[in-house]
Amino acid sequence: MDLASIIGFIGACGMIAGAMISGGGLGPFVDVPSVLIVVGGTFFAVMYTTPLPTFLSSFGAMGKAFFPPVKSQEQLVTRMVELAAIARKDGMMALDGQDVPDKFFQKGMQMLVDGADEKKLVAQLTQEIKSMRERHGDLQAVVKAWVDLAPAMGMIGTLVGLVLMLGNMSDPKAIGPAMAVALLTTLYGAFFANVMFAPMLTKLELYTNKESVYREMVVLGLRNIARGESPRNIQDQLAANLPPKIQQKLEAA
Repeated sequence: MDLASIIGFIGACGMIAGAMISGGGLGPFVDVPSVLIVVGGTFFAVMYTTPLPTFLSSFGAMGKAFFPPVKSQEQLVTRMVELAAIARKDGMMALDGQDVPDKFFQKGMQMLVDGADEKKLVAQLTQEIKSMRERHGDLQAVVKAWVDLAPAMGMIGTLVGLVLMLGNMSDPKAIGPAMAVALLTTLYGAFFANVMFAPMLTKLELYTNKESVYREMVVLGLRNIARGESPRNIQDQLAANLPPKIQQKLEAA
């Protein structure tokens, strides 16, 4: 669970809602035609930008901004050093069946057990990292489409409201609802783009970068095990990716 995402989102919504309530309640800010234009229109316009399976998968990816899969780099270094010591003492076959933190690590270790050389190991795992980034990029492009298209739909709603208002200037009762559509669609578009989806996109890109660094550390550690490097050297190389405090903690251990 990412508390920063959850608290940040709830806090931003709370500040906006508080301002609305202090100005007379939420009622004036609820308008069904505006919701249909911005939410419904953006939903289908975003669907138009990408294949349907990617569009549907993007909703699961959005959830990871709030509940990301947590992988400990410190735990990775510790386990990699232990496996290096086992491999150096008993050979690669001794790694078979050893527990590792995740499937990517497991796949690379199994390649070592099956006799893959360093070049093949690095090439395949590097390609998997590249493919992961491409998959994440496709899903993040959907989130970016929400950021780009929600304000555009808000502007379309504003124009619709203005047309309705100008076309009914002789009827005072029609001016109010038309003006509500004109203003609230812009508000809704700005809210969806800047409060919901833009911060979400930034967080998802951050987690992709963290996952890439984690996997690159796995590749580096397994490559050094394949070379027969000492556990101490492997720890030093992997720990270079960690904050100084964690490096000191690993050195002390």
